Amino acid sequence: MERGMQRRTERLLGCDNLAKLQKTKVLIFGVGGVGSWCAEALVRSGIRHITIVDSDRVCVTNCNRQLMATSKTIGQVKVEALRSRLLDINPNANITALQKIYNADNAASFNMEEYDFIIDAIDSLAEKTDLIMRATSLPDHITFISSMGAALRSDPFMIRKAEFWKVQGDPLARAIRKKFRHQNIKPARKFLCVYSEEKPKDNLGQDHSCGTSDCICNNTKWNSSKAQINGSLCHITSIFGMSIAGIVVNTVIGE
Repeated sequence: MERGMQRRTERLLGCDNLAKLQKTKVLIFGVGGVGSWCAEALVRSGIRHITIVDSDRVCVTNCNRQLMATSKTIGQVKVEALRSRLLDINPNANITALQKIYNADNAASFNMEEYDFIIDAIDSLAEKTDLIMRATSLPDHITFISSMGAALRSDPFMIRKAEFWKVQGDPLARAIRKKFRHQNIKPARKFLCVYSEEKPKDNLGQDHSCGTSDCICNNTKWNSSKAQINGSLCHITSIFGMSIAGIVVNTVIGE
């Protein structure tokens, strides 16, 4: 079945490149609106070895943009719901699901040195900054890719990729660089980001998200609370995730 599923990939890239993809190991931190789409694109492209990391459960508010979020998966652990979907696509894939939140205290437990690619789809500033510092300190053969802010945008034609220090118009990248300067630290090497040049919009609707007092699902224990919940759209977050997957594939095949 797997061979038949990858016929179109093999037709385009050739047997040798498909074999390279199948041997590639990817670690994804965060499987929300960006990370979930990235994971599925990687599996459909032939990558077999993926570890997905996220601490949350599926909330009804995730259904507008997160791949594994449906009316049937609400309340399920996100990484388990996504793992099930990925294995439905390729039962031969090796998908490790870790219901954990990345932080400085447990960073070593992820054994990042064992992977070929590390994907940052975290939306917390402190954890994102720590991950950037650690991942860029790993050996150069381990590629690190980071997603900047995908929320509060609606124009898909403003999405770009660039080296971190060349990202323009993104408040999250600006906040990370400010944090680096304040702490007098700097990533050990350059890395690519996917971001949008679109000016972020203002939130217009009421906040009913998980972790707030007005949570629709009325279960604040499901998901981690956040300082601010921003509106987001599927056609933006999915392009972010697909773009990151594209960087992985093209890097593996040498383009």
